[in-house]
Amino acid sequence: MKDILKISNLIIKKKLKILTAQERIALKELYKEYPSSKKIDFEKVADRLSKYETINKEQAWENIILKREKIQKKTRTNKPLFKKNWFKYAIAAMFVGVLATSYFYKNSSFNNVTEKHISKKVDTIIIPGSNKATLTLANGTSILLEKGASFSTKNANSNGEKLFYKNKKQKVTKIAYNYLTIPRGGEFFLKLSDDTKVWLNSETQLKYPVTFIEEKTRKVELIYGEAYFVVSPSTQHKGAKFKVINSAQEIDVLGTEFNIKAYKDETNIYTTLVEGKVLININDRKQQLIPKQQLNYNLTTNTLTTQKVDVYNEISWKDGLFSFDNKSLKEMMKVLSRWYDVDIIIKNKKIENEEFIGVLRKQQQIEDILNSIKNFGTIKNFKIIDKKIILE
Repeated sequence: MKDILKISNLIIKKKLKILTAQERIALKELYKEYPSSKKIDFEKVADRLSKYETINKEQAWENIILKREKIQKKTRTNKPLFKKNWFKYAIAAMFVGVLATSYFYKNSSFNNVTEKHISKKVDTIIIPGSNKATLTLANGTSILLEKGASFSTKNANSNGEKLFYKNKKQKVTKIAYNYLTIPRGGEFFLKLSDDTKVWLNSETQLKYPVTFIEEKTRKVELIYGEAYFVVSPSTQHKGAKFKVINSAQEIDVLGTEFNIKAYKDETNIYTTLVEGKVLININDRKQQLIPKQQLNYNLTTNTLTTQKVDVYNEISWKDGLFSFDNKSLKEMMKVLSRWYDVDIIIKNKKIENEEFIGVLRKQQQIEDILNSIKNFGTIKNFKIIDKKIILE
């Protein structure tokens, strides 16, 4: 396995013209040891990669190495990425945009990559998401928050990209709630009046108090969507606990940082802990998480599953990246449809469960991503018509 990864690394580095003399010798030796590797048209793939001229190659390569180290680490824990007859499966790296995007696609042969279906129909320009949200005040007034539109009240300020509530030391006896709604194609940052920070992903709605009542449990509601919380500790609020609720579960926050994914059109709710502790209550069942653990609550079967995860893959969305680790094409398209605010249809149902590993920059053009998938032979073609993408 180690040699397989090494030879693919060296071939792509060779095409990028960053191969050292020592690596060139190593590549020749590997060719001798694995002559069947020459049957794979790495050059053809690399030629396609070389068309992306704006890449910072050294930075791109560093990103690929980091990702591959993660993969190698997983293979050591009995989670093989490739099968023994490895040459039948694709190993490639693709560079898209300024930041590299690396895919390590499995279950597909390079030999399936053809030039037959390279045309595409694009009628509409689809742009990546941006900072935008709708703030609904306690009196029902709605304010559109977006870049270039500032907003200010006695309790909050927004520059159109972030919303900050003032941490006032005032006596509050009755709670007034605000709602922040993030549309498809949007994201937003919110700082609550207790200094808790919340990153809100596309298609998300959060209900929260304008000001918390002193010494009372601080409670917010994730009505739907995905949010990442960095909670202000209770020690700074006279012991007042912090609680996040949604329609299916209630989370007592005993620590600081965690992510909740609870979309309306999905049958699973994922709670991932980064730091501290959380206690999750679901229908009188309780589950405590420790860092790097994720609770998967299946709404259909009413079952709970806890597993250890790479939290980077779960929270990278708040840092401008989408990280996919063995995610199916269907799952990946669902994430992209929210961010690019498009409907994506996979016509060939047989490829819905093809899996990918890779990192996407959220500001990449959707066409670049689709072309990358097409280059692997996963799809033959794609069409963009209005706000609908059809994968064929």
